[in-house]
Amino acid sequence: MSLAEVIPLSVGETAYRRVRDDILFGRIAPGARLTLERMRGDYGVGIGTLREILSRLAAEGLVAAEGQRGFEVAPVTVQNLRELADLRLLLESHALAQSFAAGDVEWEGRVVAAHHKLEVTERQMAARPAGSPELASWKRYDCEFHQALIAACGSRELMAAHAGAFDRYVRYLMIAFCFRGEAAAEHRALRDCALARDVPGAVATLRQHIADCVDFALARWPERGG
Repeated sequence: MSLAEVIPLSVGETAYRRVRDDILFGRIAPGARLTLERMRGDYGVGIGTLREILSRLAAEGLVAAEGQRGFEVAPVTVQNLRELADLRLLLESHALAQSFAAGDVEWEGRVVAAHHKLEVTERQMAARPAGSPELASWKRYDCEFHQALIAACGSRELMAAHAGAFDRYVRYLMIAFCFRGEAAAEHRALRDCALARDVPGAVATLRQHIADCVDFALARWPERGG
């Protein structure tokens, strides 16, 4: 058990994570105004804490500051999705090469363990494609797996940049509820490429994986109201 798991989160940090998750999962709609008075009741923290939370989320690209008008959830656009997909591919491809070169048996174990959790969740979702009980776990394990793949890259800055781009990209998939059964096979291929230290194969698989996710998400947007 890590130190972070032992020390309870502060009230402000708990509220930050709740607001962030509500934005990432589309429970607060893109473009929605974030009214501090209403949020104070919903999240149980003061106005000052909420301003800090929203400023923090603005720095992450999830909230837009509108000057005197306050804050709103960052909108979603096709151009932004494609830009985030390109950014993710650029960062993750570079980090994969570094990680595959430096990874040891402990790193391999982390990759295999992260993939196992993701694969079990994807199998459950494939059995219930219309339901979403596993949606939060899927998002968490998908992120954990892709972070595990690049965990041996040796750069905290690269890891942090990738995590930020990944979350903003995944927000689109959460809003569209974009789960493709084919993604499970792509994740297995990425795991196998990692264990074989096959950088070209991993990059090619990742490129196709991201492109297919983008196309699938865009195809589902009309079903969700645009």
